[in-house]
Amino acid sequence: MNKLGKVSICCLLACISSFFDAQAQQRKAPAYPLITHNPNFSIWSMTDQLNASTTKHWTEADHSLLGLINVDGNIYRFLGKEEPNYKTILPTAEDQSFTLQYTESKPAGDWQSSSYQASDWKSGAAPIGDDQRHVKTLWKSDDIWVRRTFNVTDPKSINELFLKLNHDDNVMVFLNGKKVYEKAGWTNSFQYLPINKSDLKAGKNQIAIHLRNTAGGRFLDFGLVDRLKEEGAKIQTAIQKDVEITATRTVYNFQAGKVDLKLTFTSPLLMDDLNLLARPVSYITYQVKANDGKQHAVKVFLSAASNIAVYKPSQEVVAEKYETDKLAILKTGTVEQPILQKGADDMRIDWGYFYVASPKENQARQFVSPMATAVDNFRKGNTKSTSTKGTALSLNTIIPFGTVGNTEVERFVELGYDEIYAIQYFKKDLRPWWNNSGKETIENQLTLAANEYRTVMNRCVAFDKQVYADALKSGGKEYAHLTTLAYRQSIAAHTLVKSPQDELLWLSKENNSGGFINTVDVTYPSAPLYLIYNPELLKGMLTGIFYFSESGKYPHPWAAHDLGTYPLANGQTYGEPMPVEESGNMIILTAAISKVQGDVSYARKHWKTLTTWVDYLVKDGFDPKTQLCTDDFAGHLARNVNLSVKAIVGIACYAQMAEAIGETETAKKYRAIAEEMVPKWMEMADAGDHYALTFDDKNTWSQKYNLIWDKVLGLNLFPQKVYNTEIKYYLTKQSRFGIPLDSRKAYTKNDWILWTATFAPTREEFEALVHPVFNHAIQTESRVPLNDFYDANTGIRENFKARSVVGGFYMKMLSDKLQQK
Repeated sequence: MNKLGKVSICCLLACISSFFDAQAQQRKAPAYPLITHNPNFSIWSMTDQLNASTTKHWTEADHSLLGLINVDGNIYRFLGKEEPNYKTILPTAEDQSFTLQYTESKPAGDWQSSSYQASDWKSGAAPIGDDQRHVKTLWKSDDIWVRRTFNVTDPKSINELFLKLNHDDNVMVFLNGKKVYEKAGWTNSFQYLPINKSDLKAGKNQIAIHLRNTAGGRFLDFGLVDRLKEEGAKIQTAIQKDVEITATRTVYNFQAGKVDLKLTFTSPLLMDDLNLLARPVSYITYQVKANDGKQHAVKVFLSAASNIAVYKPSQEVVAEKYETDKLAILKTGTVEQPILQKGADDMRIDWGYFYVASPKENQARQFVSPMATAVDNFRKGNTKSTSTKGTALSLNTIIPFGTVGNTEVERFVELGYDEIYAIQYFKKDLRPWWNNSGKETIENQLTLAANEYRTVMNRCVAFDKQVYADALKSGGKEYAHLTTLAYRQSIAAHTLVKSPQDELLWLSKENNSGGFINTVDVTYPSAPLYLIYNPELLKGMLTGIFYFSESGKYPHPWAAHDLGTYPLANGQTYGEPMPVEESGNMIILTAAISKVQGDVSYARKHWKTLTTWVDYLVKDGFDPKTQLCTDDFAGHLARNVNLSVKAIVGIACYAQMAEAIGETETAKKYRAIAEEMVPKWMEMADAGDHYALTFDDKNTWSQKYNLIWDKVLGLNLFPQKVYNTEIKYYLTKQSRFGIPLDSRKAYTKNDWILWTATFAPTREEFEALVHPVFNHAIQTESRVPLNDFYDANTGIRENFKARSVVGGFYMKMLSDKLQQK
């Protein structure tokens, strides 16, 4: 064969190889779960390539895990990305207190120039904002103008200049009179924004900022930093060949030069084993073998950031290295240890301790260093701890694999978190479930995890196969993929504890939508997952709400919205009640537990409370007055047809439970009430080819996702005509990424779409409704853990991420399970 022919064939083979590599690396998720235990211990990769970005907490704060592999002296990065190393030029208030000048009246003249005289401006300490808990100078007007003067000795010595800025909301920034940054919008953390160092002067400099509030909160903190040059030889990037997501595992395959690396993150969240579910330990498994038939010297490096144990990166931490009989361990946590001293939505835990453990048989070498030097230490073979106290430390573990050939060599490390106390429940501090006695240790949990490694991994693999097969049978490949993505996310938005009354509590955090704890209308959509795999956990989501009413702490004749702001469950903190919504939810879910378990003892225990709530629904539920429902972002609504469905279904659920309890006359009474409401509902909501959003406007429509319980629980209230009519109409309203929630706007909720799809008359219609939701998961620009509230046309999230409500994706599987039963 001539040389040209060889070249052509090589090119063709390369193109084919590239094509299949591209196919193998197709996007599988908007974000990839790595470590998933609870709202505090939750680490994700927000890019399709694991080594394309820093790993993050679900709030999008950096929670860096960095993985390198040394193959015969060549180093490849496969996990995470090195965080830039910055040197402070002008400190933020988070770094060091400072004073600025400000005015809330529009200044005359060239206020941003260096020569401007601001003699009549006020002085105040930074940061500024409207939340007294987090700022030193209060700002509550629409606009504020700020000036700050500082000195720089030698601007030319700066490598790369960045503005370090956290603002809420619209901002304009001037450096020495020149506009260097402008943004409409807000941030919830510091952003590092490149600016030209030539705009700095030797000597006196000045930053001027105009900040405008358009909605929500107010905040400003800022400074300047220098991004330092990276030292040492450049590290190569391992080639990611593919990634697979299962219910409990995320599995990556890499080529690192002459070896292949299989990397598996396992959070063994098996709901039939509460001790395992509650154990705050995940595994990272490395499986290495040669890809060229030869022998290679291999060692793997893991750097885990101390920021995993802080709320803000400026918090000082301590770190240590020690051993047990079985394990080599690294540990870090804040110096402050403010246990359960705050509750908020955009929050990371800053109490308790983060652990990295390796079985001693791995002969791992562990050390603590500043994050900035961790990689260089690995490169140079330095394994001596150089820091035990400070900020931005790194817990470093080097695992020697020795000489690796065709036979795969496997090693694992464990990541764990001891919260010490996890939840405050009506002013009582509760330990996590695994240490309810107060006598257990995290070291013992890590040891159990190591001893049970092989058994746990086998159980996870078997469970993952079964849950996928069940989902595939229920709804097809796209549906099965969605349920897989939802599994760990939903569970990891909860914490398992035991109440002072010795009851199981499975408490959710309303992630990125208020931060409330144990929100009833978050429990409601997530319920199908727990009804399938462990209804006791669903009881643990209802018990606190029952206690709130039955203890007299919540005096209203309807169910509460929440128990507080996570992790402080001391009573409702949401601004107003949702009477029909939450009362209906609690009754329906109690009935669902009774149905799934074939046992009404839980309902009987709370019968008096359920009766109070159902009587409220009878009185005010059919044609609801102006109030919020679970879709509270849409605002208040009167005469809500879908909310009316919830009331009707809730009344029938109460009747179903009464029948099972043996209260036959009560069952007949409430069943008759529900049955009488249905034809009235159909008449009042009838809009021809569909049923309306509100009883008084036939030019509207909405998803009637609450209807699904009529089917799932076998209530047989609404005639099939209602379902056929609605599904047929929805299919005419499909947008690129799903059916809009209703006729008011283009936004949608994917959990409700999957509930709606479940009552579709045919499998074909079900899959047609699911398909756009699947497309959203693999195409949306919003690279965060599954968000459930987004624009149905663009796929861009309106709000919300990492919420437990995606457990609602399992509704079709629940429906099939109950029909089979």
